Amino acid sequence: MLKDAHVLIQKLTASNQTLSTVESCTGGLLFGYLTAVPGASAVLERGFITYSNQAKQEMVGVTENTLAAFGAVSQQTAEEMAKGGCQIARTDLSISLTGIAGPSGGSAEKPVGLVWISAFRKDGIQQTERHLFTGNRQRIRILACTHAISLLLRLS
Repeated sequence: MLKDAHVLIQKLTASNQTLSTVESCTGGLLFGYLTAVPGASAVLERGFITYSNQAKQEMVGVTENTLAAFGAVSQQTAEEMAKGGCQIARTDLSISLTGIAGPSGGSAEKPVGLVWISAFRKDGIQQTERHLFTGNRQRIRILACTHAISLLLRLS
């Protein structure tokens, strides 16, 4: 994963793009992987850790209506998180991750391992992915970060 993080930081640096992250289930892990890359400060603006619904609303503008209708772990919430992160941080790109890393907290509708990842570009282009990862909590979080970096590489 660190190789892909290096490639992403190099790509963003070469194209003079900035990035913000909005993390829930990964709790800053993605930002940590990215800041492990020398030179990351040239492109990383900030990382939001929005673990609670209140944080999602206050920090990146997820609406109460979205959370009530779809829940924190949903395509709609992931998309609002990414868009809000991009707008508030004034970056070229933003990535969001929201999911259920386990080992508890899952349901039949939203099982442990469900993670929504959304990337938003300031020109309005947005891509969102639904993943169902298996494994323990740490493996789910790492896989989510790996897929987030991959999505950013495709969208940047």
